[in-house]
Amino acid sequence: MSWTNGAGAPRNTRRASPADAGDGPTRLPDTVQGFVDYLAGQKGYSAATVAAYAGDAAQFEDYLARRGLTLADPSTVTRDHVRGFLADLHRARLSKTSMGRKLSSLRGLFRHFLRRRLVAADPLAGVKNPKSEKRHPGALNADQAKALVETGDAMDPRAVRDMALAELLYGAGLRVSEAVSLDMLDVDLSRGVARVAGKGGKERLAPVGEAAKRRMLDYLAVRGAFSPGPGERAFFLGSRGLRLNRRQAGRILADMAAGAGLPQHVHPHMLRHSFATHMLQAGADLRSVQELLGHSRLTTTQRYTHLDLTRIMQIYDTSHPLAAAGPGHADAGNTTTPPKTDGATPGPAAGGRRRRK
Repeated sequence: MSWTNGAGAPRNTRRASPADAGDGPTRLPDTVQGFVDYLAGQKGYSAATVAAYAGDAAQFEDYLARRGLTLADPSTVTRDHVRGFLADLHRARLSKTSMGRKLSSLRGLFRHFLRRRLVAADPLAGVKNPKSEKRHPGALNADQAKALVETGDAMDPRAVRDMALAELLYGAGLRVSEAVSLDMLDVDLSRGVARVAGKGGKERLAPVGEAAKRRMLDYLAVRGAFSPGPGERAFFLGSRGLRLNRRQAGRILADMAAGAGLPQHVHPHMLRHSFATHMLQAGADLRSVQELLGHSRLTTTQRYTHLDLTRIMQIYDTSHPLAAAGPGHADAGNTTTPPKTDGATPGPAAGGRRRRK
């Protein structure tokens, strides 16, 4: 399967992933290729997002091909085919989140077909996403995050770059794709901001804190050691003097976590999760964190409120007058000594229950 990126440059043929039923490469029909080109050219989606849509369509094409059908004639696709595709994914033990994403890709594809009058009805109408597992983003605690960003030899240009990258991911909450896409002109350290191209091509100004600013200035002082080519615009460079990519950034963070002695695997997005969690713990309001993260929907940001539940319960346990009293102590906040009662049966004020007659 081939598709094009936003600049129109051809991309390599995609081989089916392990979750795909087919083993060979799948070439997209022209009907689907038109949708992929639309996403890249008119919608301005990133290459990674376009690749995900194309891969999902290719997997569905594989499923249809085994039944003598093809998306070259999408009018033959029915709701039963969509449900059968989901059943195949379930048998392959694909996560419900991934199944939902593939359904979302197919919904976009068939909306495109409807606009082009290639189908009379949408076979995904009435097909609901599998109920997703309640998964919450993992985050480092403050001590772990501090240990991670300070891991490195200040005399080694690569370590200086790595610490600048980690400090920016944690200090500004950037996606790794946003960080490695930064150009030199996007970063204004005198003002303490970076111009970031987020999802869907939406731009925002991300604040760069003092700690990140110092690390980035240290990196700029040694950037020349990476031998950038003439006119190289990338802020973060790899060992060959070209733009650092996401996979390289992931390896850098994993190595730094190991060097810091952290017990868990650390991926770049975990620093973004940590940024959001620590901001909320420090009292930042949800709307502000939403803007800083570049989320289009507040519900996406609300995932991070769950991570703070333990701290909230600890505050409640130490602060609320009823928290430590336990059951049967409704008057725990009352310092007045209750009057004594006579008789064998204690009244409610003495902590017992009145017998029914």
